[in-house]
Amino acid sequence: MGMTMAEKIIALAASVAEAKAGDIYTVELDRLMSNDGTTHLTIDMFNKLKNPVIKDVNKLVWIVDHNIPSDSPKTAASHKKMRDFAREKGIAFYEGEGVCHQIMMENHVRPGELIFGADSHTCAYGALGAFGTGVGCTDYLYAMVTGESWLLVPETLRFNLHGTLKKGVYARDLILTIIGKIGANGANYMAMEFAGDGMKSLSMADRISICNLCVEAGAKTALMEVDDIALDYLKLNGNRKPKAIVSSDEDANFAKIFDINLNEIEPIVAKPHFVDQVVAATECLGVHIDEAFLGSCNNGRLEDLRVGASIIKGKKVSDKVRFLVVPASRTVYQEAMAEGLIDIFMDAGAIVMNPNCSVCWGSCQGVIGEGETLISTGTRNFKGRAGHKDSFVYLASAATVTASAIAGYITTADRI
Repeated sequence: MGMTMAEKIIALAASVAEAKAGDIYTVELDRLMSNDGTTHLTIDMFNKLKNPVIKDVNKLVWIVDHNIPSDSPKTAASHKKMRDFAREKGIAFYEGEGVCHQIMMENHVRPGELIFGADSHTCAYGALGAFGTGVGCTDYLYAMVTGESWLLVPETLRFNLHGTLKKGVYARDLILTIIGKIGANGANYMAMEFAGDGMKSLSMADRISICNLCVEAGAKTALMEVDDIALDYLKLNGNRKPKAIVSSDEDANFAKIFDINLNEIEPIVAKPHFVDQVVAATECLGVHIDEAFLGSCNNGRLEDLRVGASIIKGKKVSDKVRFLVVPASRTVYQEAMAEGLIDIFMDAGAIVMNPNCSVCWGSCQGVIGEGETLISTGTRNFKGRAGHKDSFVYLASAATVTASAIAGYITTADRI
């Protein structure tokens, strides 16, 4: 019996010839990412160890992205602890450069790697054929000190994509459709693997968006085969060389196989307060909004800003709405400026912020108040995610979010 992509990467990390779903292995980590959400806790635990050592500092990447600029003396102290520790130990450190997953994709992730990230959306790295998975700071600390961890090999759900998305439909609509189809627990501790002829029509931005949200179906990781599109991305971003390029064997064992026709996907909205509560965007037409957000590790890339700018150019944000536009990284911000996209958003009345997690994190920017409604390209719409516990978050594509910001209520781009 052959192996899936997930099984092959784990086998490589465990230095064994074969790995099967359900097996448990000690694995060597290729990279370890942590952000300001929990790194201060990791540092505190590290300093309490009897023999505090870092196995391989070159594997660590620390990124300040959740609360930047700092919003309080408490946050400032947390950042300082992280900053000072990183400088002392020689850890690769980013501050003010953007969202952690975008930074990792632009600079570090390589095909075939096994990566732990102290953030649940680390599964985004599967867009480059890497096994990325989120862990808590205790597991992160163990891997940081030993260079190893244990891993239960997940079963794999295979999604064969066919055809192309229709005009006005985006990868965001696709992954929300899939999450709605299988449910928020539909891929619990499984790998979600994407393949098929439809992959050729998906850009790297599309692929990152798809893999990034797989954790919202409970997935342990997400994976896509490495092709010329992925290799070109690596070449343009530091000319990185793959550790290994793997693909599932023809006789690999999948827990379930889904065939998805891309041309059947429609614009989607996920209603409060669950990501799998998806409906056609047309079912939410007219819902009043107070704020709109275009950004995050899911939809803050240049391609997403281009979509939003093309819709809002020559128009104005509704006087009833606050529209936050937040590029996912400094690189994306600079590219957007060079293309004139930032001017388009500013001229329309949007608030363009520094690259960071922003309102998707719901802590330092654009926090919404009691009874307010946000439409967002962020990753989650849980109760209280973007502010007050009695607020409401709808999730949608960059196009639907931008159109809604103009209208003052939820609508689709073809209605603007």
